[in-house]
Amino acid sequence: MNQPLGQMTISDVARKFLRVHFTPDVGPLRLQKLLNHFGSIDDVLGASMQGLQKVEGIGPKLARAMIESCDDERVAREVERAEACGVRILCAKDEDYPASLRNITDPPICLYVRGELRPTDTIAVAIVGSRRCSNYGREQAMRFGRSLANAGFTVVSGLAYGIDGAAHRGAVRTGGRTIAVLGNGLATVYPSEHARLAEEVVEHGALVSEYPIDTPPEAKNFPPRNRIIIGLSLGVIVIEAGKRSGALITARCAHDYGREVFAVPGHIDRPEFSAGTNGLIRESAAKLVTCLDDVLDELQEVGSIMRAQAEDTQAAVGDGAVVEAAASPASSLLGNLSAEERAIVDAVKKGSVDADAICEATSLGIARVTSLLTSLQLKGQLRRLPGNEFALR
Repeated sequence: MNQPLGQMTISDVARKFLRVHFTPDVGPLRLQKLLNHFGSIDDVLGASMQGLQKVEGIGPKLARAMIESCDDERVAREVERAEACGVRILCAKDEDYPASLRNITDPPICLYVRGELRPTDTIAVAIVGSRRCSNYGREQAMRFGRSLANAGFTVVSGLAYGIDGAAHRGAVRTGGRTIAVLGNGLATVYPSEHARLAEEVVEHGALVSEYPIDTPPEAKNFPPRNRIIIGLSLGVIVIEAGKRSGALITARCAHDYGREVFAVPGHIDRPEFSAGTNGLIRESAAKLVTCLDDVLDELQEVGSIMRAQAEDTQAAVGDGAVVEAAASPASSLLGNLSAEERAIVDAVKKGSVDADAICEATSLGIARVTSLLTSLQLKGQLRRLPGNEFALR
């Protein structure tokens, strides 16, 4: 299975990050501490035992493991396996690494990708829910997957049974974009019954994972996987989650990352399927949604642009006009800056780095500034820093 023409399996810099990726107990947060201390991945890899132990949280045992795990042969074998499976390995320094993932506190050190990621995939909404779902839940997942894809959003989910699979099917059957985040290596598909669906996802987007290529689907892998689903998305729609559903963990993660959380109300006579979902609504931990317009309303600036562009595209198609793919709603959203957006960029340039300071500098309300900050991150103009501060990209 060959790589798409013009794409290499791994860049030189990603090879260096892959060496760290193989070190036990060095995850994204610890790597960030190492990079902050040493300044570059080359300096991290070249550090001595004594030097490594100067970093908070790095003791003698871990420092030794880091030095001993720098195994070029293992990296070479991994790259060879990835190439054979048609998989690319990206790090955050690569241009194709999703911009939205760079902005979370614990981005994957390496991201394995089978398929194609596009800049417009930053305009994405996740759909999650129970593996064991009702026909109603499956129908709603397909409906939202279809309507979001038709509006120009990329639909993100986990390829699992139930709600996840239905969401992906809704997107691909309308010809839209979708990304599946797996809790195993991309050499195999889990569940295996979704092998054909996985191929359809690759045709309309990508399969992604942070796990080495031959990693089996172990239960411990799925909670960390959920943060990538959220990291890739503007918000998440929860459809049919029981009281102990993993989808509720995903919803909590969305709150932590500052993403929108939506929930579709369940049938009142089938509480076993939607107790968790209805609980999110009851506790005001999620916004009740019943259709695409509800989602667009909550996404404010992004939603308004997507709605207007989708309506213009639909009108052009109705008039028989030829609509170029590059003129999709998502492409338009990533285009020129509005006057208010330029004002915010100028404010950040002059040192206003948090939302309150930006409000004062621009005379815009906090709700408007929050919405525009999201838009500017999507357009690649700003990046979010720890402490909810912002900097120019």
